Amino acid sequence: MTSTSRPARSGRQTPRQAGPDKGTRVAQLRAANINPRTGLATDYLNHFNEAIMLLEMIPDMPECAEDFMGWHPLSYREHFMASHFKARDLAISAYNSADPVIRAEFDNITSAMTSILTAVSTAMRDLHQDKTRAMLAKQATGWVKPLVALAGAIINGRGNEADIDYIMTH
Repeated sequence: MTSTSRPARSGRQTPRQAGPDKGTRVAQLRAANINPRTGLATDYLNHFNEAIMLLEMIPDMPECAEDFMGWHPLSYREHFMASHFKARDLAISAYNSADPVIRAEFDNITSAMTSILTAVSTAMRDLHQDKTRAMLAKQATGWVKPLVALAGAIINGRGNEADIDYIMTH
């Protein structure tokens, strides 16, 4: 009779080590300013900050309303496809593979910003008084800036309730 011996198993599990592929990916993400934990890049917020900057200029330079009304919303993917961001393919890939819960929370906030900015642009088209446009621009800035901060918190992995409360009160 032949016996087959099996190696003895210890009760301890061997910890998994991140393979070179994962370590390399994390390094690539960090080098591209993409948060490896969330898979999101703050570069996308520049798209909204551009609109905010134009809104902030309208009270002092009413002609900036035309520039603001020329701003068009872009999705995360569209932003990176249209940008000269050197790691745009990596940014899109990381976004696509991001945790669906984090990505949904982020997308909901950016969707709210897009809705606000689009509605304000539409309203400005119907307004012809610089003073009224300036008031609307100030209000819109107050609505969108906290959302940009909240989106930044999500990108940076700090999207919990305490951080949201802090952002909304400061």
